[in-house]
Amino acid sequence: MKRLILIALLALAVPCAAQRPPVLNMEKSHLEGESASFGAFRQKLDSLVHFGTGDVRILHVGGSHVQGGTWTDRLRTRFLSLRYGLDGGRGLVFPFAAALTNTPVSYTTSFSGLWESHNCIKADGSDLGLTGIVAEVRDTASRVAVDLARNGGPVLRQGYAFNRVDVLGEGDMQPVLLLQGRDTVYGVTSHQYTHFDLPYYTDWLQVFFKGSGKFSLRGIYLDRTGGGLTYSEAGINGASTSSWAKCSHWAEDLRRVMPDLVIFSIGINDIQGHDFDAARFKENYRFLLRQVRDVNPRCAVLFSGVNDSYFKGKYVNPHTSAIEEAFRELAEEYDAVFWDMYAVMGGYGSSDAWKEAGLMQPDRVHFTPAGYRLIGDLLFDAIMSWPASSVIPGASSVISSEARKGEVEKSQTL
Repeated sequence: MKRLILIALLALAVPCAAQRPPVLNMEKSHLEGESASFGAFRQKLDSLVHFGTGDVRILHVGGSHVQGGTWTDRLRTRFLSLRYGLDGGRGLVFPFAAALTNTPVSYTTSFSGLWESHNCIKADGSDLGLTGIVAEVRDTASRVAVDLARNGGPVLRQGYAFNRVDVLGEGDMQPVLLLQGRDTVYGVTSHQYTHFDLPYYTDWLQVFFKGSGKFSLRGIYLDRTGGGLTYSEAGINGASTSSWAKCSHWAEDLRRVMPDLVIFSIGINDIQGHDFDAARFKENYRFLLRQVRDVNPRCAVLFSGVNDSYFKGKYVNPHTSAIEEAFRELAEEYDAVFWDMYAVMGGYGSSDAWKEAGLMQPDRVHFTPAGYRLIGDLLFDAIMSWPASSVIPGASSVISSEARKGEVEKSQTL
């Protein structure tokens, strides 16, 4: 009887045949490239999973595929399922509600009062950071709230709690936290962010501001004491490499996150025009990659490629093969790895089959929730299937908790 129940539960966890497109190419679902930095990342991840010690931080950057949150939440959940108690904090969040746009599905945000916002799509980027978006406040009555509670979601869904907070941004006003117990917490302002140590763990907070003038809020980092795994996302609907390259405070905020692995999923919006400029695309990425390696020279980089898509719903995008080759060149140049999502989907025109299988939206650019979960599973399996021979003995991208703390403290004095 117990065996039958287990089989039934496993059956519920595995997508049915109708959810798997007939063109799915599993032979292509592996990471391409020889990368010492990625091998060292896997070594650090394996150490955390097997021994329960250490601190691993992953950052996923992209456009609407990332801002929607279903893809990243699937990856986050899969990583945290590797070991009980692996949660190292929720990481980077933003009060998207105050910007009147969608919040990633793994948390909710709300706001009150008057807020002005802009993102990296049209702004000059002078006040933008790692999230690619900023919300500006000028009065003390305006507030934003972040809620990590399950909100009636699946019983087995990962819950998050934090006891350390960094409010990223700058201005004349002072950010103050209000917690669930109606406790007010004041922080210590350093270079480009204000740090708060909370008296207890919580999964909800509200930020308000004291003083006069203006405060430009670029994000909130939710952390907890001790080690573990943190999976942060930074996604802006419609963002291309040119959009992200405009963010002046990108490296400063990246130093606070201090990732061990950056997954770059920027690209689908770079090929939504009649022409694709491969040289400009690679130069934009080089600008971002130099910042990653300046912050952490040993950080691993993974390019997830782009999906097969339609151009304005009319015909199959003709630039996908060209951008995939550009990703391969960048991966070789920067000791990175590449996951060929386009080939895994089935290549040219495969978005039709994914749509028919209920895995892509009618625009054949965005996935359905089931589609995002599937590509999350495929990418996770590719990461974890990285051959043992590629995990280089003695190599280390390890930035220990102590060293990471030192880097953050160093950034406060810059």
